[in-house]
Amino acid sequence: MISWDEYKEEGTIPVATPAPVVEAAQTALQETEKKAEAPVVEAVLEAVVAEAAAPITDTLDTAGFENKSDIDPSIAENIANAADVIANMDVTAGLEELEISGQRIEVDQKRMINCRADLNQLVPFKYDWAWQKYLDGCANHWMPQEVNMNADIALWKSEDGLSEDERLIIMRSLGYFSTADSLVANNLALAIYRLITNPECRQYILRQAFEEAIHTHAYQYCIESLGMDEGEVFNMYREVPSVAKKASWSLSKTHSICDPSFSTGTPETDQELLRNLIGFYAVTEGIFFYCGFTQILSMGRRNKMTGVAEQFQYILRDESMHLNFGIDVINQIKLENPHLWSEAFQEEVIQMILEGTQIEIEYARDTMPRGVLGMNAKMMEGYLQFIANRRLAQLGLPEQFPGAQNPFPWMSEIMDLRKEKNFFETRVIEYQTGGALTWD
Repeated sequence: MISWDEYKEEGTIPVATPAPVVEAAQTALQETEKKAEAPVVEAVLEAVVAEAAAPITDTLDTAGFENKSDIDPSIAENIANAADVIANMDVTAGLEELEISGQRIEVDQKRMINCRADLNQLVPFKYDWAWQKYLDGCANHWMPQEVNMNADIALWKSEDGLSEDERLIIMRSLGYFSTADSLVANNLALAIYRLITNPECRQYILRQAFEEAIHTHAYQYCIESLGMDEGEVFNMYREVPSVAKKASWSLSKTHSICDPSFSTGTPETDQELLRNLIGFYAVTEGIFFYCGFTQILSMGRRNKMTGVAEQFQYILRDESMHLNFGIDVINQIKLENPHLWSEAFQEEVIQMILEGTQIEIEYARDTMPRGVLGMNAKMMEGYLQFIANRRLAQLGLPEQFPGAQNPFPWMSEIMDLRKEKNFFETRVIEYQTGGALTWD
């Protein structure tokens, strides 16, 4: 390898002298100054001009290219073309969307939807709760391979290890959830991220999308470990009516806003976005997940399919945070846009919650034709009515099932976001990634 000094002496790359970079940059700056008087814009442009000009002039000065002639002509032409493009580049192009006010972003300028403040500027925070949820999600990172599945494999392959009803629950749960989290992730990536115009909330949405990918990975890991028929399980959302109905209801809330041409800005389109958020956060993740989670976690409490149950426990912890984030987003949009929360729209939302509850009750009846795991479909119906009341109350709406009680109080303990079982011991500890732990 030759040294830099030797390279300077032996450099052989000729380049056509570009148009005067500084003059071109100054001309662009003068034209921009006529359009914008804000000092911030001028400072930004000067910095861009300097950065664009420096690499070329430095290269020409230090390499002494003009007097060299023994380089491949095609390479010389490529370098000359690149230098010419940079020299004549319009340094103001692409800055228009940053010149909204010519001033620094203030907290009060931030809004959940229809915000024209710079979406790339994360701070100052307006919604600290969104940033905290992002940090909490990162601290609670996990991966499916961390869970030992050996006991589950042996139990699943054993002829008398599980009853037919228990096997049905496992199959139905993996069949629904293996697709459900993909539906949620697609909705987040293709629609919600684009339409929520707050950077700290977008930061959490990116984290949630990654967690949905981990959840889909976890279900696939369970299905593969147990040696299930992957075609049967992954197509269940199209072939089993009680599963298909849940997926179909969720997908019906994405059709409009997943259209790339869809945009908010009118009462009708803003309500369409709210409709989607309520459908996915309050119903899909807030109701549709609860029968399956309760069934699998009840199985784990009986020391059956403990690996699958542990995966579901971690997933439920993530989903609880997703739900809380979504409710906060919905309520913040309501607060900033009270005209959207009309009496007619409130009635529509109540109807959505009731529809979701009925669909999940039907799923419970399909997966529990008889009593199993200390529960039955009737008990699950009461639990889902209790959950529906919770969702309505969180949205500021009246409960629809007076007196509904929680027949599974142990679910509340499992859903505690701060506690988790240690992988190597039986004591309960704070479950966090290594980078988030503090050592005594």
